[in-house]
Amino acid sequence: MIQVHDKQFELFISRRRIQHAVKRIANRITADFNGQQPVLMPVLNGAFIFAADLMRAVNTDCEVSFIKATSYEGTQSTGNLNIQLHIEPEYLCNKPLILIEDIIDTGYTIARLIPILSEYKPLSIKVACLLHKPDALLYPDLHIDYVGIKIENKFVVGYGLDYNGLGRNYPDIYRLLEQP
Repeated sequence: MIQVHDKQFELFISRRRIQHAVKRIANRITADFNGQQPVLMPVLNGAFIFAADLMRAVNTDCEVSFIKATSYEGTQSTGNLNIQLHIEPEYLCNKPLILIEDIIDTGYTIARLIPILSEYKPLSIKVACLLHKPDALLYPDLHIDYVGIKIENKFVVGYGLDYNGLGRNYPDIYRLLEQP
């Protein structure tokens, strides 16, 4: 059990299970992009830990570039997306791109990012996420190419995921404890 701000969380996914999921995704990316040099693009801030572990486990040359997209306040999405992308327009042109998310719940962030990044004319755009909440997905046509672990629609922290800025540093993932 941990406490982050005013909320209590219980252990949900162990670091061992997380690393197993990371390795499984990395093996698929290695097989799918053998001989290519994909650009891994973590969505900050949450995906940075997952992306670092994933990049070290991928066994093919790859580049990295970052995008920052924020929509959460507290335990809920605000429905507004603030995007910060600082790359030259030609950087992604004709390169395979893998967007890396810590978690996909409603799918709002990825659904908004794909059309924006398509304007840079990458060779392809794939999506990888550590966690996916299928019951929360509001974009049924959204294709997620690499999913680590499917989870129920509960709020989680740890391994890059936060609650109002805190909790990212835990190596395991914790879910919000239900209040009686």
